[in-house]
Amino acid sequence: RAVGFYGELVDINAYHQPGVEAGKKAAAAILDLQKQVEQLLSDGTARSVQQIAQELGDPAHQEAVFFILRHLSGNPRGIQASGDWADPLSLQFRQV
Repeated sequence: RAVGFYGELVDINAYHQPGVEAGKKAAAAILDLQKQVEQLLSDGTARSVQQIAQELGDPAHQEAVFFILRHLSGNPRGIQASGDWADPLSLQFRQV
């Protein structure tokens, strides 16, 4: 309540949080990329991070694809990883 009262005193919207909105947009972009990755892997073919990023038409986002795949394979989402985690270029991912 004090925040709203102070905002009214100085004539600003005390609840305007541009950082929160930016975070929501960034999260939406990552969730959209995750959906694309899951759709691509739904055919059961094993692919590397590089192949997945390239097939999605966005090879610049290999790091984001890697972290999405790490999350999906570490949780019961039906994505299996094979290869050496110490060498991310050796990893292959597929839906089981």
